[in-house]
Order: sequence, then C-alpha cells, then structure tokens
Amino acid sequence: MSERAYVREVGLRDGLQSLAEIMPTEQKIAWLDAEYGAGVREIEVSSFVPPKLLPQLADAEAMVSHAMALSGLTVSALIPNLKGAERGLALGVPEMNFVLSVSDGHNRSNVRRSTSESIEDFRRVVVLSHTAPVDRRPRVACGLATAFGCTIEGAVDEDRVRRIAVEVAEAGADAIVLADTVGYAQPAAVERVFRRVMADVAPLPVAGHFHDTRGLGLANVLAALNAGARAFDASLGGLGGCPYAPGATGNIVTEDLAFMLEAMASRPGSTSTG
Repeated sequence: MSERAYVREVGLRDGLQSLAEIMPTEQKIAWLDAEYGAGVREIEVSSFVPPKLLPQLADAEAMVSHAMALSGLTVSALIPNLKGAERGLALGVPEMNFVLSVSDGHNRSNVRRSTSESIEDFRRVVVLSHTAPVDRRPRVACGLATAFGCTIEGAVDEDRVRRIAVEVAEAGADAIVLADTVGYAQPAAVERVFRRVMADVAPLPVAGHFHDTRGLGLANVLAALNAGARAFDASLGGLGGCPYAPGATGNIVTEDLAFMLEAMASRPGSTSTG
C-alpha cells in the first residue's frame, strides 16, 4: 500500500469504560505516558460523560489536561452530547468525537434518547465548536455506532447507515467513524458499506472502529483498507466493550493492528501504534 495508515489508541476511554474497578488517575497517566514514550501520537484519552453514569471516566479533565501538555500528541475525547462538548471546549481539547448509534435501541440504551435527537444535538455541537477562535477550534468527528449490527435490534439497514452519514456530514462533521460496536461485521459488508459511505460523504475522511466479538476484527480492517479507509481505532491488549451493548467484547488489539499494517508495508502514522 502506498498510503500511510493511522492508528488511534482508544484503550484509555473505550477500554476502561467496560471495567467496574476504577483505575486511579495516576495509573492512567502512567499508561498514557508509556504509550506516548513508545511513539504513539494519536490517543483518545477519556470521555466527557456524567461521572455518576461512568465513574471510571470521572477524571476526564485531568486526563485531557495532562495529555495536552505532551508535545506532538493528537488528543481526542469522546462526547455524548452538547454538555460534554461544552466541557471539551472549555479545556481546549483539539478533537471531540461525538457518538450516536444507527440503531435507535442502542442509542436509547447508551445516551437515553433517539438517534434523531442525537443528530439534532450533533448539529448544536458543531455550532458550539464554531464559536471558538479559528486557531482553537476543535475538530469534530461523528462516530456512527452499531453501523454493522446491534445486540438489541439485530440487523442494521445499510441504507440507514448511509442516510445518517450524509446527515451528519451536511451538519458539519469534520470526519466520520463507522463503528462495529458489537463485533457483528463481516468483511464483505464492511467493504461494501465503507465504499458507499465514502462516496456519499466525499471528501470527508471515514475511519473504522472495530470490535473482535467474532474474531473478524483485523479481517474487517483489511476490508475497510481495500475500500480506501486509512484511519482506525484500536485498544492496547484488545481491552474494551460497550457497557450498554449486551455481549459486546473488546476492541481490536493495537499491537496486532500495527503489526499487520507494517507487515503489509504500510507505516502507521505515529511510529508503530499511532
């Protein structure tokens, strides 16, 4: 492959959110510093969710502030709603990753509202981001969770994925992430959906976020690569799983993804696990 591929580490957010035992902030910072020291240059460090709903990520401000002091690190944080975006904007986080679910059932379980309501909230987030000075304006990506299936509703209509992708693109998204939240995807569907969505929203970049429930995570990355995607999320050791998606297992493994990309003669954008 002639183009560079980029890997974003999401273990500190997507990985830890599935664990009931709270990891102390100093241990999270040690993890962050170790990955940064190893050459990782893109990390989603936390999520601006209400602490009472997800105590594991109650230290989001501390994590983001520490990460932003690391030179050359692209720092991002997940936001589920406008209030989360307000917290991120106040800190000056460079990238905010809004998440909504293609499956209405999962969206209600995850963020307590319908998918259409989340799309409207995303529009408000974009407007809010544009109130920041141009040199401090965050990049706002929109992740489409359950884009390849849902443990609550089952199959997900591919045309619905495309319609929602176009809606958030028209609302002002800087990037779109197609997420196989519960690990139901298979390579043929991944390549087909990525090709269609990328054509629908061009020239916006479309990234991939895969889980490994059925052991097809890396095969799905390869399918997305064939479709033209060049950015992927992964978690150290494969840690993770959405707490609001019954049966969901961990993310694809950062180390394995970096190895596969390098073995294919593609250099991840930030050394070996960027």
